[in-house]
Amino acid sequence: MAKVTKEMALEYHEEGKPGKIEVVPTKPYSSQRDLALAYSPGVAFPCLEIEQNPEDAYRYTNKGNLVGVISNGTAVLGLGDIGALAGKPVMEGKALLFKIFAGLDAFDIEINEKEPDKVIEIVKAISPTFGGINLEDIKAPECFTIERRLKEECNIPIMHDDQHGTAIISAAGLLNAILIQGKKIEDIKLVVNGAGAAAISCTRLYVALGVNPQNVVMCDSKGVIRADRPGLNSQKKEFATTRDLHTLAEALEGADVFLGLSVKGVVTREMVQTMAPKPIVFALANPDPEIAYEEAIDSRPDVIVATGRSDYPNQINNVIGFPYIFRGALDCGASSINEEMKIAAVHAIADLARLPVPAVVDEAYGRNNIKFGRDYILPKPLDPRLLLCVAPAVAEAAAKSGIASRPIKDWEEYQVRLRKLMGDDGKMMRRLAELAREDPRRVVICEGNTDNMLRAAVRLANDGVCRPVVLGNEEMIEKRANRLGLELAGVEIINPRHDREEVTRHRYASILASKKGRDGFTYDLALEKMFDRSYFGMMMVESGDADSCVVATYSAGESIAEDVATVVGIQDGFKHFATMHVLNTRKGTFFIADTAVNPDADTEALVDIARLSEKGVRFFASEPVMAMLSYSNFGSSQRPEATRVAEAVRILHEKYPDLKVDGEMQVDFALDTKRRDERFPFNTLKGKNVNTLIFPNLTAANVTGKFLLSMGIGSIIGPIQVGLKKPVYFVNGNATETEIYDIATISAVESSLMYKK
Repeated sequence: MAKVTKEMALEYHEEGKPGKIEVVPTKPYSSQRDLALAYSPGVAFPCLEIEQNPEDAYRYTNKGNLVGVISNGTAVLGLGDIGALAGKPVMEGKALLFKIFAGLDAFDIEINEKEPDKVIEIVKAISPTFGGINLEDIKAPECFTIERRLKEECNIPIMHDDQHGTAIISAAGLLNAILIQGKKIEDIKLVVNGAGAAAISCTRLYVALGVNPQNVVMCDSKGVIRADRPGLNSQKKEFATTRDLHTLAEALEGADVFLGLSVKGVVTREMVQTMAPKPIVFALANPDPEIAYEEAIDSRPDVIVATGRSDYPNQINNVIGFPYIFRGALDCGASSINEEMKIAAVHAIADLARLPVPAVVDEAYGRNNIKFGRDYILPKPLDPRLLLCVAPAVAEAAAKSGIASRPIKDWEEYQVRLRKLMGDDGKMMRRLAELAREDPRRVVICEGNTDNMLRAAVRLANDGVCRPVVLGNEEMIEKRANRLGLELAGVEIINPRHDREEVTRHRYASILASKKGRDGFTYDLALEKMFDRSYFGMMMVESGDADSCVVATYSAGESIAEDVATVVGIQDGFKHFATMHVLNTRKGTFFIADTAVNPDADTEALVDIARLSEKGVRFFASEPVMAMLSYSNFGSSQRPEATRVAEAVRILHEKYPDLKVDGEMQVDFALDTKRRDERFPFNTLKGKNVNTLIFPNLTAANVTGKFLLSMGIGSIIGPIQVGLKKPVYFVNGNATETEIYDIATISAVESSLMYKK
């Protein structure tokens, strides 16, 4: 993870529109009719319906998708009692996480009040606004009273995430850790250091899962919490011990599990060595754990260690839970978040970690294939399956326990709804960036003499996504960096025209001439090409001096496609390569091809494009369902443009029957599953939602993608090359910094996959 400085954080929060969230209309508002429906007089009708039946608020308002993130700022992150207003950036951030991970809208509300009864009164009074309330950063012991009373007096899901979020995630980790260590939950001896809200909630949940309360020892800043200590509050009394123990060191002797929710450095290597065989250490103090990860791992070979940090294995991260728990609770109309729902979330998260991860994650996370074990006891925060596993488990538990007012009836339809909930909204690229950081590759940015290329290279280096190599004149690049205020630390600069690169140019020319001599590439021509930054960068990849590269082009894509195919070649079994764009919309993620390479695709090219697109979609951990597009529907036109597509479909069905593809069809039928299946019941995609669109020619695909982007309908990632032997990508020389960053990230992940194969 890149180092976060004060300046970076302040600029992030201030630039553009201050803050991190905004309200966006979801209904048309362009005409007088729209406004009359949205407000007066039309709004009176849903108001009257809700007056008669309060449950109709879930039909006519956003209540069912709205969470209140509410705090009084008395226990903010690691900052303590900084006040309601100072805590607002944290609450905005929590609202953002609800949105990006679970598609839930959230309002942050900061209450300038510390008296528990008054906090309860305020939150209860505004609770009709929300489908659920996430209490945040309220100090103990007041948080226990506030949450308990609100749960008793309100009929919507309410959860203090500082207590239950950590409890749920750590409990899932505990179940998997004891499974790996061969222990039984009813037998383990548990030592808890810390007696605040999170520690109490964690311990209670562990007991609910089967930990014997008699085997629990809890410590605070004064040592072991003993039953004979005067002045204990009710929460500490719950876990006070009668055993003759006084210090944390004494408590850890022979213990199976240590849970730390306290302060840095209170556990030593020697303490861990006194624990039982195959111990489990959850050192969750942030940012510095009770014992450093390296020290804990080095203390003994049989230990499993988890922390709250993202730069070590087994991070206990609340974001694995709370967005999906509220998603499931709101979707079934739960009146609260009860113990059954929390336990269901624990098991769903634990079970997910035991499953094989999607291929792209499995192959790209770390230097070894990621799988269930001592360094992977919990799913990664960006695992796309969390929403599909945890939310349904929570909703099902709510229904079984009798508190769901709108229980889910069609679980398959619910899965589809979750997938379509909000499109990708950046999750895909965040996931790929995290994968790339696990195995940083050497990525060449072939054009270092443009602002956006240089900005992207610096950002890639700072984020640890890859090891960028920028081609160009050193002095010009350094001057440009100074003008832009960029630090080039971590960015390697190579000037292909520099004398010291002469040997490299000759080596590359020899390789290219030897490979393409019968295609007209003499040694002299190849050597001349090596002064071109694009050729030099591609040859770095071809020769193994770099893992991937991003080439800048200032003309149509097909003009450079021939050069790329010449240098690195097309994959065996294909005669064409293609480009694909990923379109993220509120209706889901769609893949479109070919967008940049084959201007007049014949039948053979269309077959290759479809096959390559299928591989490309799987790279993004999605299941491809493809429609071959045309202005014709299943033979309604016999013009060559339509019959060419129909013939490609026939060949695909005959030679590649496992591909989920059909056509030719118009785009509206491709995207409207019900209408397509009713009109053309013979189609082979019946009941399946298309997510991959193969266009009949380059013009149609390119124009469609750019038109949608210019209209602000979602975001587009691409062009993504599919079908080349090595990861060489090309982007427009005027591409934005983010577009370049995304392509370089994808190229890094692809090179990591190729390297591991």
